[in-house]
Amino acid sequence: MKALIYDRHGGPEVLQYRDEPDPEPGPRDVVVEVAATTVNHLDVIQRNGWFTMPGFNLPHISGMDVAGTVLEVGAQVTRAKRGDRVLVDPSLAEAPEGSKLAGMGDLYGELGIVGGTVAGAYAEKCLAPETHLHPIPADMSWHHAVVFPTCWMTAHHALFDVGRLKAGETVMIHAAGSEKKCQQARELGADHTCNNRAIDVAAWARGRTNGAGVNLVFDHVGEALWEASLFALAPRGRLVNCGGTSGNSPVIPNLGHLYHMGLKILGSDPYRHEEFAPVWAQYCAGDFRAVVDSVFPLAKGRDAQEKLLRREFFGKIVLEP
Repeated sequence: MKALIYDRHGGPEVLQYRDEPDPEPGPRDVVVEVAATTVNHLDVIQRNGWFTMPGFNLPHISGMDVAGTVLEVGAQVTRAKRGDRVLVDPSLAEAPEGSKLAGMGDLYGELGIVGGTVAGAYAEKCLAPETHLHPIPADMSWHHAVVFPTCWMTAHHALFDVGRLKAGETVMIHAAGSEKKCQQARELGADHTCNNRAIDVAAWARGRTNGAGVNLVFDHVGEALWEASLFALAPRGRLVNCGGTSGNSPVIPNLGHLYHMGLKILGSDPYRHEEFAPVWAQYCAGDFRAVVDSVFPLAKGRDAQEKLLRREFFGKIVLEP
């Protein structure tokens, strides 16, 4: 098979589009013929060597979002057959015995992740446990399906399982950034937007809530907006964090404000295996927009990753083998 792979850390030049051996399934594995994958920040972070997940090894094939067709099944597979259109849950928690990807299910240790710690979908074929396959409706496009696993599941877990967001509450979501992206966010349904590079975000948030502050901040930016996030919160508000794209060492500006206001800082841990199926069912049944910025052939994956680093995108960047 063809794959986009790297043997050492570095810039985009380390990515090589070359022939690699086809994956071979264990008794409870399937081989998926990849129709689409996406580019995630972790792909670039690990390629550069800025950070790697526990259990990561070189050489590595990225691609945590996997949508495609079942091409080959292991001898004991009962949940899938050749030709099935499937989406893969990339978290290898609860991968079964008989899968080559079993034994990596420690949510707080070396959690196996398709495309994160084991070979992913930057390739024509990808290995997955049969228990981690979810059917894609016949009328759903590959692009609509493939944006779901890392993006949608991360957000859903952070907002509802960790943050306990409920109807009637106000949530502030970071990183729209530019005026153009703010306009695009409003088109998706945001009630209010601001360019965080141009104004006082905390003051803006309080102005939009009649001085009350927001109930929840969903943050994956980290250092750059940390202080603004805390001062934007209403009493007993929650700051839910799932990343640090601007830095991993934020400072709490005022402990008195933190404890007097009863604020909560919550880390969004990995979602559980049992969460994936019901949220996927909700996604399939709902009229949700899949926001795809652009599509690149896998052979041009370097260009796709460079576009992500330049922040010249809105929505997911898709790769097609």
